[in-house]
Amino acid sequence: MSSLERHAGNSAAPRGADVARLAGVSQKTVSRVFNDEQYVSEEVRRRVLDAAGKLGYRLNNAARALASGRSRTIGVVTIGTAGYGPASLLVGIERAVRDAGYTLRIVSTVEGDPAGIAGAVHSLLDQGVDGIVISEPVDEGQARVRVDVPVLFLGAPPAFPATRTLTAGVGSRQLAYAATEHLLDLGHATVHHVAGPQRWYAARDRLDGWRAALNAHSRLAPPVIEGDWSAASGYAAGRQIARIEGVTAVFVAGDEMAIGFIRALTEAGLRVPDDISVVGFDDMPVAAYVSPPLTTVRQPFDAAAREGLQLLMLAIEKPGVDLPPAVDPPIEIVVRESTAPPRALSRPS
Repeated sequence: MSSLERHAGNSAAPRGADVARLAGVSQKTVSRVFNDEQYVSEEVRRRVLDAAGKLGYRLNNAARALASGRSRTIGVVTIGTAGYGPASLLVGIERAVRDAGYTLRIVSTVEGDPAGIAGAVHSLLDQGVDGIVISEPVDEGQARVRVDVPVLFLGAPPAFPATRTLTAGVGSRQLAYAATEHLLDLGHATVHHVAGPQRWYAARDRLDGWRAALNAHSRLAPPVIEGDWSAASGYAAGRQIARIEGVTAVFVAGDEMAIGFIRALTEAGLRVPDDISVVGFDDMPVAAYVSPPLTTVRQPFDAAAREGLQLLMLAIEKPGVDLPPAVDPPIEIVVRESTAPPRALSRPS
C-alpha cells in the first residue's frame, strides 16, 4: 500500500511529515519550500509541491505565525463604493495578497467621514495585521493615528506616520498626459477636460496630466468642467460643451462620465468623432460596446497592486533592506472609434 493510499484511509489532516515522506525529503526541506526560501533545487521543489497537492496539504499559517512572530495577514482600508476604479484595484490587491500566501482583512470607509481611516486602521491593528494597504482615493485630511507596521499608500500621499511608509500608484497623471497627447497628435488645436471630483486624488492627477500635456505642447488650457464620476454628471457636462463654439476634442476623466457626455452631444445634434473627439479613462468593459466604441485609457490595476504589495511584503519580511525604486506603470491607450482628426465644425441651427 502506498503512502497516498494509507493517508486516504485516514481522516486526519495531512502534516508536513506526510509530505516529506511522500516526496522523499526532510521536514526541513518541506518548510523551506513552503516558506519560499533559497537553496532548494527546482527538482526538489517540484517533488514537494506535487506531494503536497496529492495529499491536499496546506501550510498551517497559524503555526508559521508562531514561529516567525508574524500573522501573515495584510489589512486593507478602502472606500465603500462600487465604482469601477476602486473595485478593480481592490480585486488586484486581493490577487496579489493571495498569490503571496498572505491572508486579507478588509475594512471599508465612507466618503465624507474624516475619522473613518483612523477607525479602520485601529480595527486592523487590533486584528494583528503585519502590514496595511491604504486604498483610499478621497482626501479626508491627515488621520490621527500612528502605526507600528509598514503601510502602503496606493494612489494617494501618506496620510499618517508609520514604521515604514511606502507609496505606489496606477500612474493616473502619466495616463492622462498620454490621453491628452493622443488627441493633440491627431491635430486638435487644444483639448477640453471634464474632470472628476477634486476631493479624489485620481481626479487631481488626471487634471494635472491633462494640463501638463497642454503646457508641453504650448496649448492654452480651456476652463474645466467638474463631474462626480457618474454618467449623469457627464451628460450635464456634454450639454455645456455642446453650446461652446470651436470645441473639437475632450478628455473625460472616467468612462462612465464619457458615456453620458457622448449621449448629450448626440442629443444636441453633434457627431462623435466627426464634430468632437472624446477620450475616456479606465477602459470599463462596456466601453467597447457603446456607440461609438470609446477610445479610452486602460488602468494597470493588477500591475500597480502587484508592485505595491511586493514592496510592502519586502518591508514586512526584511525590514532592514533598501527597497527598489518604483517602476513606471505601463501606458496603454485603447484606440476605438470615438477619436479622429478634427474636421470643419457644422453646428446645428
